[in-house]
Amino acid sequence: MAPLWVFGYGSLVWNPGFAWSSRVIARLDGFHRSFCMRSIHHRGTEAEPGLVLALDAAEGATCHGVAFEIAPEIAEETLEYLRARELISAAYLETRQQIVLEDGRRVEAVVYVIDRGHAQYCGGLALEDQARIIARAVGGRGPNCEYLHQTAAHLAELGLTDPELNWLSDRVKVLKGA
Repeated sequence: MAPLWVFGYGSLVWNPGFAWSSRVIARLDGFHRSFCMRSIHHRGTEAEPGLVLALDAAEGATCHGVAFEIAPEIAEETLEYLRARELISAAYLETRQQIVLEDGRRVEAVVYVIDRGHAQYCGGLALEDQARIIARAVGGRGPNCEYLHQTAAHLAELGLTDPELNWLSDRVKVLKGA
């Protein structure tokens, strides 16, 4: 049996929550990382939604993230865990996409992308608006700003610079008086 590959671009990068046999830098074409999903569970509430990252389709876009290789014998339990975590409100779609690993290999991976037709989709928000939402929101997994700062820091550690995330992280620190 072949291993299962999972592509992480946000919190999965620093908090996968599942066992993996290898982790490598990877690229997904046709999507970009964006705070385009209102979070009503993990990083906000229905009354005060936060924002979480999602992959939003865009022509010519590229997203660099992490590919996790999962041993075949734990693939099903890993998918069950991911579905419980990622599909909590059905704003993400579970897809299979071709990704390019750092060494040039192409593999099919499980990739969670935003459903643009879902009520939680909010693509196109100005960065300043995103920063203000992230600075105040808190959900079941903690402050929205923690999610932003952790993601930006871990991507930077991996050499995956994301100028929008870095700007947002700096701006939220200013808004929070940090």
